[in-house]
Amino acid sequence: MNILLVSEDKTLAESLKEKLVFLRKDDNITTSSYKDAPRNIELVGANIILIHENSDSQKSINLIKKLRKNKNLCLILICNTYNRNLILSAADAGVDDFILSSSEDFEFVIRIVDNIKHASIKLLAERNTKLLEQIKVIDELTGLYNYSYSKQVIENTIDTNLIKNASFMVISPSNNGKTKFSSEDASDAIKQSIRTADIASLGKGINFYIFMPETDINGAVVVLNKIKEKIKFDICAGITNVSEKDFNTFERQALKAVADAVATDADFIFAEDEKAETLDEWLDNGGIKGYKIFRQMFNKKLEKVITPVFYRLQKAYEEKLFDTTIEQRADSEQCVFSLKNRKNTSFLKILYPGFSKIIISIEHEGLDSPENREIQLQLSQITQNELIEIVENFIKEFKATC
Repeated sequence: MNILLVSEDKTLAESLKEKLVFLRKDDNITTSSYKDAPRNIELVGANIILIHENSDSQKSINLIKKLRKNKNLCLILICNTYNRNLILSAADAGVDDFILSSSEDFEFVIRIVDNIKHASIKLLAERNTKLLEQIKVIDELTGLYNYSYSKQVIENTIDTNLIKNASFMVISPSNNGKTKFSSEDASDAIKQSIRTADIASLGKGINFYIFMPETDINGAVVVLNKIKEKIKFDICAGITNVSEKDFNTFERQALKAVADAVATDADFIFAEDEKAETLDEWLDNGGIKGYKIFRQMFNKKLEKVITPVFYRLQKAYEEKLFDTTIEQRADSEQCVFSLKNRKNTSFLKILYPGFSKIIISIEHEGLDSPENREIQLQLSQITQNELIEIVENFIKEFKATC
């Protein structure tokens, strides 16, 4: 193993070399200045680089960024003191680990040995990726799984790890975003925003698929927002849960949801559960009389329709309604979406009195007009599109009263 120690402090460099005496006798340790580091890496064939903190911290960060272009290098920052800002900046630049120069000899050795193992794993992963690119399982341009293999890879992951709860998200450029769309930029943003356990692949058309084990649909929104921060064009998403569904089912649901999101220029739409729609039809046909069944139906609507719609519209309008506080909450008895500013307070409440109907109460404080009203709907009529229309009309009325 060839190790390059980069430092401008020759005295400290020698003392650091002494800390590594417990490495194998065939391991070579070479010292270098900052200026000569890139050239010396090639000369000595080093794959473990120890970067001793420079008196000018920015020089350390710049060197890390430069060396990080070689993904096979293992970069370890040696700090004179615990400097939180330097460590975080170094992590952002691509350093693999850090250690204090005052650490004991054995800690240096343990850190380096652990990073040697880590570097070996990275090298093996790089080789495997190259092989998968050659046989077209992974797309060479984006580094994501090709669509033709996405189903197999995701189903294998579900079966092997006995995954029961997960989220599946389909991402697509919005109508406005299509003019600036770049598959490379999108794939880079996705890879930077997901975890190792997540699976990203190319989807049908210009869609991207992301499978996220042990992540609920709200966690998927967090991932979506991270992706949006890293790209320069608008995207939309369709999100569904994976629980007890096969690939074809959750793919179909997410594709429908993303199509609706693009059509309505929404950031994202949660897919509706097909099982709930089947129960709706059963209710319409008058086949169920028991209160417990209706309560189960309402709870399903609460989970799959009401809560996601309230959450989505809160996020969508928080930046559009200036000096206005938007709050939303939902429980088994009532769901409330409220708007408040210095001039007015308005409430939209969904009440469940029992059996097959719900009541939507709309109240704008200080008004005695047709805007204050109640809407009665069958449980089967509470769909995402229907509820979105009602809430957005409520928001328009609030804006008109201000």
